[in-house]
Order: sequence, then C-alpha cells, then structure tokens
Amino acid sequence: MIDFKKIFENNEVWVSEKIGKDPEYFTKLSQGQHPEILYIGCSDSRVTAEDLMGVQPGEVFIHRNVANMVISIDLNIMSVLNYAVRHLKVNHVVVCGHYECGGVKASLQSKDLGILNPWLRNIRDVYRLHKNELNAITDESKRFDRLVELNVQEQCINIIKTAAVQEAYKDRGLTVHGWVFDIRTGKLIDLKIDFQKILGEIIEIYKLF
Repeated sequence: MIDFKKIFENNEVWVSEKIGKDPEYFTKLSQGQHPEILYIGCSDSRVTAEDLMGVQPGEVFIHRNVANMVISIDLNIMSVLNYAVRHLKVNHVVVCGHYECGGVKASLQSKDLGILNPWLRNIRDVYRLHKNELNAITDESKRFDRLVELNVQEQCINIIKTAAVQEAYKDRGLTVHGWVFDIRTGKLIDLKIDFQKILGEIIEIYKLF
C-alpha cells in the first residue's frame, strides 16, 4: 500500500539534498529550461526516463504515453513536439521504446480492448507494414522484441513527417533518434536509424518545405 505521507517526506529530503549541494539550485531551476533533447517514451511505470539516461531536471523535455506513439491526430504529442522543436529549440528528438512493453503486447491480442482499440490499432499497422519480416520470426519472444523495435522506427518516421521537424532539420540540422530500453538488462540500445536515408525515402510524399 502506498504511503503518501512518505512521499512528501521523501520530497523534503530531496529538497534538502539539492540545497545542501547548491543553495541556488531551485532559484536557477525556476529561471527557465533549455533542453537539447525531446524524449518520447512509454508511460510504463518501470521505465523512468531521467534515471535511465542519467540526466538532471531541465536537461530533457519529456513526453510519455502508452507504447511511445507519435500519432498525427493526437493533439497531446503534436503540441509537445511543436513546443519542443519550435520554442525550446531542441536539436534532438528521441523515441525510446522498451522490451516487454505492455502496449505492444496488447496490440498482438485478438480481443476487444475498449477505448484502447484505436490507439493500439496504430501498432497493429506497424505489424502490417512489416508482416513478412515479423511472421518469419518463429520465436514468439524475439518477434515481440522486433515489433518493439519496428514500432520505434515507425514513430521516428511519423516525427520526420511533421512540418516542425522538417523546418528544424533544414534550419539547424535537428536529428531524430530511435532507442530501445532493455528492461531485462537496464541497457539503452541505439537502433541506429538512418535518419538521412528515411528522410530521402519519404520526402517525395511528405515534404512540406
């Protein structure tokens, strides 16, 4: 059972530790943010963005949702993306998925999941796009892992399709990255998505500038 009193006690300890190291810590923190990275990750409670990257408050602008999706009609993620790219002027956008993702696993189930249906349909679309590769993987666990990776790749492509990112790429060389967090080992894996190659392949259809 969660002890909410303990949460506030932990906060007091955290504040004391920060001020002990730097009496002006919160004064500086309140003066604004200048992150270099927009991080789009999964809402999974086991995947804490700041911890796995070893970053401090103010260094990374973070958005999380079920299965780290970038859906063009989702005003939440589109607002975050536009604010981070056009106003905070981040130079890197990271999509980070993780193995053992509940959202990706749910998308593989042939059942009615209610309000989750339209959200998970986007992951099923990723499966459809890569059906031949995925169906050729006989090990179910490895197929699941590969779908996690391909989902990250497709969300990166969705980011590249947006006007804000295309403009920032043209103006200041913004780069999109695809990562996976291996929850079984704690390691971050760079999928080394070829940003330039993908941009070249889709620009004919999705070019906005």
